[in-house]
Amino acid sequence: MQGTVDGFSYGLVTPLVAYFMACLGGALGLRCTTRSMVVAQSWRPGWLALGSAAIGSGIWTMHFVAMMGFTVRGVPIHYDKATTFASLAVAIIMVGIGIFIVGYKGARGTALFTGGTITGLGIASMHYLGMASMSLDGKLEYNTVTVGISVAIAMGAATAALWAAGQVRGFLWSVGASLVMGLAVSGMHYTGMAALSVHLHGTGEPATGDSPATLLAPMLIGPLAFLLLAAVVVLFDPLMVMGRPTVVPVEPKPGIPAHTHVRHSARRLRFRPRRTVEHRGSRTPQNR
Repeated sequence: MQGTVDGFSYGLVTPLVAYFMACLGGALGLRCTTRSMVVAQSWRPGWLALGSAAIGSGIWTMHFVAMMGFTVRGVPIHYDKATTFASLAVAIIMVGIGIFIVGYKGARGTALFTGGTITGLGIASMHYLGMASMSLDGKLEYNTVTVGISVAIAMGAATAALWAAGQVRGFLWSVGASLVMGLAVSGMHYTGMAALSVHLHGTGEPATGDSPATLLAPMLIGPLAFLLLAAVVVLFDPLMVMGRPTVVPVEPKPGIPAHTHVRHSARRLRFRPRRTVEHRGSRTPQNR
């Protein structure tokens, strides 16, 4: 028996809140990625790790906020806690791999394509692993073509967002990149949900696992607290907000004047010997 699926039980509330969470995590993560490109080598892994955790937490929170509006008529839905939080780990790790590639190799060429692809696959893996955590009296079936489209959306939009973050053009540029990242997550999620159909067993056996209400508190409190902490770090780091490169001060050395600009001419300077001025003409003896 085919089940009736509704992904918007609360109207536009869950999609809008979910999109905001994806944009928030994307904004913080991409700013950290941008900041890592203009700091000393020793600080780079820390900024990239913080960015990976922010993006992973944002897309994971987005997914399960959106799933609060997902229902199957007449069938209770439960979630397996271990699989649910495993999807969070997968999101952070795979997004981290993509961000580290772009952070160290630059947001261009092969590095950008590889990093964007892995980041997009991390978003898709998080989604479908989170869907696998659902337990109900039925079987989830997916349309292969639509699933492929959802993965392509995630990879393409994630690549575009990482490219925008690598441009280091200030705060507004990163806001635009975060909107693209939010679009990647939301577009991938709802395209993947469009590929879903539920075939009910009709046995009437109760499903095992935790209910959505039980998972709601830890799902929101943990990632939201982390995103709040990351936001505080962003606000108290002006360089990361403005996206300006770090200026390395020049150490003064004795005997060398500061800010001396030496211009090198492309032409060689010819040194001509000094000509001795000779007074030609008749010489008369000096008067004695």
